[in-house]
Amino acid sequence: MTTASQSQTTNQSQAPAATREALGPALVRLQNAGHDIVVVDADLGKSTTSRAFKDAFPERFFTFGIAEQNMISAAGGLATLGYTVFATTFAVFAEHAFDQLRMSIAQPRLNVKIVASHGGVSTGEDGASAQSIEDIALFASLPTFSVVVPADVVEAEAAIESAVHTHGPWYIRTGRPKIPVVYSDGPRFQLGKADKLREGTDVTLVACGLMVDRSLRAAEALDRIGISARVLNMATIRPLDVDALEAAARETGAIVVAEEHLSHTGLGGMAAQALATRHPVPMEFVGVPDRYGESGTWSEVLEIMGLTSEGVYEAARRAVSRKA
Repeated sequence: MTTASQSQTTNQSQAPAATREALGPALVRLQNAGHDIVVVDADLGKSTTSRAFKDAFPERFFTFGIAEQNMISAAGGLATLGYTVFATTFAVFAEHAFDQLRMSIAQPRLNVKIVASHGGVSTGEDGASAQSIEDIALFASLPTFSVVVPADVVEAEAAIESAVHTHGPWYIRTGRPKIPVVYSDGPRFQLGKADKLREGTDVTLVACGLMVDRSLRAAEALDRIGISARVLNMATIRPLDVDALEAAARETGAIVVAEEHLSHTGLGGMAAQALATRHPVPMEFVGVPDRYGESGTWSEVLEIMGLTSEGVYEAARRAVSRKA
């Protein structure tokens, strides 16, 4: 559901924006609205944009430096006191604290929201060591976590607001590069529900994060050669909208999954497992190949990895050709 506050943010600017830009302003707004929020940070508040919350509420902001394990343990402790706790760092650094995430957050189902920026390979020049291609797999493996990868800055803010209103552990992956706004008319985010952005009858393109806009562009190109492509924004990776996947498989007969993550352990693998038991159809996957990244501009790295609208377009053609 679109709230007035969300619509106001949406209408401020339709210029490309990084999904990470949603965090700080959203937290300030939600705290001013009466939510009892505390933020813990791993010395990256400027990059994650949580610094805006520190400036507004310094007594509610705690910096732990490059000590993510301690930060996550402290987040769990603060949550036991009744706070809604947001923990922010880069996605690749959040992986450092997996044991603490499992023992101190996931198992006791504490109200901690991990918002990790610089996800995927689009960190670009930072190189392979800073490119998180395993984070979705790790967080989705934790049974109590909700895992969300927003398509744009508008949906990122809606996901953060939904996290505040939904008790329990969350992982929200945000990105570094400025990407097109998909939700120019306001967000439609619902946890656990795919959003159908385009109707289609021949193939369904299922995408998350920055691959949503690229899938929409691929659908337009497919239409010009007579292939009708449905587009689903699967922002929620866990819980997965299996009903929407099954309906897409039954109604279009072919599926392409596009994500900025290793396909076999991310949305692609989860979608394939779900459809194997519900309604198997030809599937193709556009994701990070079974390799680590490299340094380059974010657009160059995405192209090297095949994470482009052209890559989705070709995958859709292959999937449709296999329907016979």
